Amino acid sequence: MHISEAIKIAFLSLWANKLRSALTLLGVVIGVAAVIAVVTFVNGINTYVAERIFNLGADVFIMFKVTPAVTNIDHYLEGQKRKDLTMDDYRAVREGCKLCAYVGAYARTNTGHVKYGEQSLSDTMVQGMTPSVAVTQDIDIDSGRMIGESDLENNAPVIVIGTDIEDTVMPGVDPIGKEIRVDGWTYRIIGVGKKKGSVVGQSLDNYALIPMTSWMKQYGSHNTNMRISAKAVGTGATLDSAMDEARVIVRARRHDPAGGADSFDMENNSSLLSIWANLTGTFFVAMIGIAAISMVVGGIVIMNIMLVSVTERTREVGIRKAMGARRSDVLLQFLIEAVILSMVGGVIGVLLGIAVAKGVTFAVGMPSVIKLWAVVAGLIVSASVGIFFGVYPARRAAMLDPIAALRFET
Repeated sequence: MHISEAIKIAFLSLWANKLRSALTLLGVVIGVAAVIAVVTFVNGINTYVAERIFNLGADVFIMFKVTPAVTNIDHYLEGQKRKDLTMDDYRAVREGCKLCAYVGAYARTNTGHVKYGEQSLSDTMVQGMTPSVAVTQDIDIDSGRMIGESDLENNAPVIVIGTDIEDTVMPGVDPIGKEIRVDGWTYRIIGVGKKKGSVVGQSLDNYALIPMTSWMKQYGSHNTNMRISAKAVGTGATLDSAMDEARVIVRARRHDPAGGADSFDMENNSSLLSIWANLTGTFFVAMIGIAAISMVVGGIVIMNIMLVSVTERTREVGIRKAMGARRSDVLLQFLIEAVILSMVGGVIGVLLGIAVAKGVTFAVGMPSVIKLWAVVAGLIVSASVGIFFGVYPARRAAMLDPIAALRFET
């Protein structure tokens, strides 16, 4: 029997029992769809984190009182007892780190209230910053200018706003030169940042940037949770050397004991992404485990349906053997039917998984990236399920005695 003929007969057999075949596909469809959707979301979020959330280049590092990517509760509790980083620490790193091309300091609050005239906007991220932060965080300006050194030195009441503030509280108004109030303090707008969009329904353009000295004057110089960011003169070994140089400077200022742990944390792009990858990897493994259970259930259903099919078609098998069909022909026929059944489920599952992922992305902005390897893996897994769970029913059909099969009555 030619393979093409076997495939044709398999499709005709499955089409003759459309409802039964559709119900049989559900387990495989759900399993493959879950895998594709999870992989698509994990890859999308990882790409987003790499490109936008951390917003670091390969030559940038950040110093924290305690890293935001904490995976150990003891480390977090210990970090809360540390002294804050200060502007003096920032100045010491800026002056002493010879391998740092740029050094900046920033602090932020995410509960700012912005008002212009009768219009207002809440939950604004208000960030105090030094001018170099624009370089280390890759902040782009759409109009106007960025905060400068003279603004920092003079505690200037100037501000750079995100597009949400412009669109919400100042519609139809050229914002440059206008005055707005941030948590009751008046600032003059000198620039508008480029639009960034949103993720998971949260806008990335509801922000206000002010000089670090102005931020400390308004919100206080204590408990600022200030961070120091720096851009090394190069990558690789130079980045490591720049981090070591900055670490020595800050350790000396904070009187950290020789051989003891740092009283602060340092992260770069690679370390932050490694922590994030570990977190998403755990989620990924858990979801793959759930999807695997669904695939096993789908495979068992396929095996049961194929056993029913073998029983229903016992006389057909007997006739085929009486006309010269070999055991291998019968085995191949039923095995192909099981594989096609699972492959059809795999294709539907891939399409459903992609549709669900893109639907969620469209609805709430959850990042999603379709990977070809995930699609191929989904189809291979579904075919493997068909082969694994189809072998027993196919072998049972192949082993039927032709005389007994011809006498069989359904």
